[in-house]
Amino acid sequence: MSGQAQDFEPRQYANAPIGVNFLAVGPTATRLGFPLDPAVPLTEPDLNTAGAVFGYARVLNIGGQSAKLSVVAPYMWLDGKALYEGAPVSRHVSGLTDMKVRLAANLMGAPALDLKEFQDYKQDLVIGVSLTTTCPTGQYDPERLVNLGANRWSFKGELGASQALGRWIMELSATAEVFTDNADFYIGRTRKQDPVYAGKGHVIRNFAKGMWASVDVTYYAGGSTTINGVFRNDLQQNWRTGATFSTPLSKHHGLRFNWSAGVYARTGNNFDMVSLTWQYRWGGGL
Repeated sequence: MSGQAQDFEPRQYANAPIGVNFLAVGPTATRLGFPLDPAVPLTEPDLNTAGAVFGYARVLNIGGQSAKLSVVAPYMWLDGKALYEGAPVSRHVSGLTDMKVRLAANLMGAPALDLKEFQDYKQDLVIGVSLTTTCPTGQYDPERLVNLGANRWSFKGELGASQALGRWIMELSATAEVFTDNADFYIGRTRKQDPVYAGKGHVIRNFAKGMWASVDVTYYAGGSTTINGVFRNDLQQNWRTGATFSTPLSKHHGLRFNWSAGVYARTGNNFDMVSLTWQYRWGGGL
């Protein structure tokens, strides 16, 4: 098993001055379960985690439109129990989870601007694309069912649109994620997984002094697995919802709170998650 939650952070394609850097650090936790790999034969999971997320991003100029390159490397502690073939099992583990590298490039509506030019920018319709690569950097033990890493690569492409309507912003995006095989899945077996397709939506409200809040929802389906050539009936069809609140503390510092919960889960991923992130901005004339 490894963490496979569908992330759905709002404002992924928001414009920002070229050359600005973002550092993000903060705690995160899940309860009532952990994002289960559907290929793992565990039932009645009661797996809780606490972790720390470390992230870095930089705003770039690609083809005259703004873009953002970001890296996220979480560290996690997991503790809990479940049933394996009817017998209780437990797991206590800590370590790195799989690192994610994302390049998001706007195609229209978010021109590359320096800090002075950006002061006059007003969003209308923004359309962008992104590619997220998940690297097998997480803790992994093929002798155990519960791991923090997936021991494979994945690649997720996304097409997104963001429309400003006064103080409101409406965002929609569609993603497709493909996976390499895990050739060392639980005692030497080979695990394959079909692509996962997702749709995400955000309704964002801007407030005074740079504060904003959003309501978020995502639906994803697919991801059936094959173990040593045997196809499993573990298609994912899951809904999640959440909320985000962000507030600046100063020109360079800010805080962001995220919450999400499972609404419906055909296989796994029916868990609650909260995180609090401190952000530091510098460069680009700030």
